[in-house]
Amino acid sequence: MKSGTGRPTGPPARGRTAVPAAAVLLVSLLVLCLLSLLIGTGSSSPARAWDYLAGDPSARADPQLRLAVVDVRLPRTLAAVTVGLCLGTAGCLLQAATRNPLAETGLLGVNSGAAFAVVVGLTFFDASSPTALLVWALGGGTAASAVVLLLAASGRAAGSPLRLVLAGSALGATFHGMTSYVLLGTQSTFDVYRYWTIGSLAGVRTSELLPLLPLVAVGLAVALGCARPLAALGLGDDSARSLGHHPGRVRLVVAGAVSLLAGCAVAVAGPIAFLGLLAPYAARAVAGASMSGQLVLSALIAADVMIVADLLARVVIRPWEAPVSVLLAFVGGPLLVWIARSSRLSTAGATS
Repeated sequence: MKSGTGRPTGPPARGRTAVPAAAVLLVSLLVLCLLSLLIGTGSSSPARAWDYLAGDPSARADPQLRLAVVDVRLPRTLAAVTVGLCLGTAGCLLQAATRNPLAETGLLGVNSGAAFAVVVGLTFFDASSPTALLVWALGGGTAASAVVLLLAASGRAAGSPLRLVLAGSALGATFHGMTSYVLLGTQSTFDVYRYWTIGSLAGVRTSELLPLLPLVAVGLAVALGCARPLAALGLGDDSARSLGHHPGRVRLVVAGAVSLLAGCAVAVAGPIAFLGLLAPYAARAVAGASMSGQLVLSALIAADVMIVADLLARVVIRPWEAPVSVLLAFVGGPLLVWIARSSRLSTAGATS
């Protein structure tokens, strides 16, 4: 409806708040990154870490302080930001493509495929180093999602949300059974796998993280390029076709981007639950129907939450560390129940 001046009337769109919200989240992310460099489980105080970052000569001459800030905390900070950006963006893409506000990256078989690949690498190829585990996890997650895409792309209903979810669930269950079978006879493999599968940023090294950044950049670029087609899909497949889009192709491209982003995240930190599900929900509450706003806000929210969770993991049971995934589960579980019971659930998906 328009007023006499020709301007639309009514309440302002929620999408108008996306830009200031993104600015606030970005500033928060920078502050959290600084705190991540200052706080750790070791004996180095935040004040001494600040002196090191400020260039104090005595602090720079301390090898233990350099080890804590540069070799331990800096890689973890970069890893937390990377994993958060990947899971937030991937979750937002998947929920929009399937029009299911409870969809998460595990539906494409990424987690189960990565887990099976890690077990195979540990058992048959002696892939016990962190770098080897990262490569096996990335390869397994990407391969599993590729199989899901091939299954979803076949048949008359190619690219439909239901076929995509069913293919991912079926393959995920298959990989889970195969993983359990291999683990039954290998105690040493189970010990390493148990540590990997809890989800943690401890032990991440910059040399392992840097090769993944180009893949992450490609995934994020594809995600932003899918914003307009996904917005059209939110109106329904028929409306999207009338606007010149091909829903099946769009969903397959989105699934490929989700596979790449989720595979990188799983390779770095292991399976992380809830983050890719909850961040898009919060982003939709702010950005409204703006798909590009949802993608940006979801990525920033997930990155902020990931760093906060990693900071808490360092201090909550000091001098030991708690797994990041456990802390996220404590928060994510109750929030998921609340979302599922919310009367707004039906309007919180891609149609919002």
